[in-house]
Amino acid sequence: MSHSHAHNHQDLKGRKLLITIVLNIVITVAQVIGGLLSGSLSLLSDALHNFSDVLSLIVSYAAAKLSQRKASINRTFGYKRAEILAAFVNASTLIIVAIILIKEAIERFLNPEQIDSNLVIWLSFIAIIANGLSVLLLKKDSTNNINIRSAYLHLLTDMLASVAVLIGGLLMKYYQLFWVDSLLTLLIALYLIYVGYDLLKTSSKILMLFTPEHINTRDVVRAVNQLPKVKKLHHVHIWSLSDHELHLEAHLDLQEDISTTEFNELLLEIEALLQKEFDINHVTIQPEYNKEDPKEVIVQD
Repeated sequence: MSHSHAHNHQDLKGRKLLITIVLNIVITVAQVIGGLLSGSLSLLSDALHNFSDVLSLIVSYAAAKLSQRKASINRTFGYKRAEILAAFVNASTLIIVAIILIKEAIERFLNPEQIDSNLVIWLSFIAIIANGLSVLLLKKDSTNNINIRSAYLHLLTDMLASVAVLIGGLLMKYYQLFWVDSLLTLLIALYLIYVGYDLLKTSSKILMLFTPEHINTRDVVRAVNQLPKVKKLHHVHIWSLSDHELHLEAHLDLQEDISTTEFNELLLEIEALLQKEFDINHVTIQPEYNKEDPKEVIVQD
C-alpha cells in the first residue's frame, strides 16, 4: 500500500512539473517578443530567467522520473541521487544567469534607453499570474524534496522578479524613470545569487557526502556506546544518499566475543536507536572484537 501511495505521489509531482514547464515556455516566448519590441532590459532579463526556469524544470522533471527507477547490478543505489544532481545544476544556472544580468544592467544603466512601458506592464502582469500558479502547484512538494525545492525557488524568484518589473513599468509610464529598469534588473540578479548560493551549498554538501548539519557525529557515537556489549563505535561515516535516506557506516568494537545471533539482536537495537534519535534509516556495521585497527571516531583512509 505504501509503495502504491509513493508511486501515485511521484506521478502527481511529475504532472505538476509538466504544467509548470508549459506555462513557463509560454511566458518566456511572450517576454522575449515583448522585451525586443519595448526595449526593456528588465523584461528581457525576466525572460532569460524564465528560460532558465524552463531548463531547470525539464531537468527536475527528468530527475524525478529517473529517481523512480529501480536499482540494478551495475547501479546498486538506482538513480536516487538524480534529484540532488538536478538541484545542483539548477542552483548553478541561477547564479550564472544572475551574473549575465548584472553585466547587462550595468551597461544599460550607463546608456539608458526609452522603453515602451505599456507592454512591460501587461507582460509582467501575465507573468505574475502564470508564475504564481506554478508556485502554488509546487509549494507543498518543495518542503520535503530538494529537487522540487530548486524548481520552486526558480519560479518563486521569477514571480518576484515579475512583480519588480511591473513596478518598474509603472514608474516608467507615469514618471519617465527609465533608469529604474536597470536598477530592478540588478536587484533581481542579486536576489538570484542569494537564493542560488544557499541551494548550491546544500546540494554540494550532499554530493560530497558531508555529514548533514543536523547530525552531531559524537552524539551518535555516544548514544551507541551506551548500549550493552558495545565497547566503542568508530571509523564512522554518516551521509545523505537522498532527501529521505540517511546512511551510517561504522566499525563496532565489542566488549565480548558474542555469537552471530547475539550480534543480530544488538544490531536491531542500534538500528532502532539511530532511527528514533537521529532519523538514520540505513545502517551498516562491521563488528570487531580485539581487532588491532585505529579506534578514532573519524579515520582517514
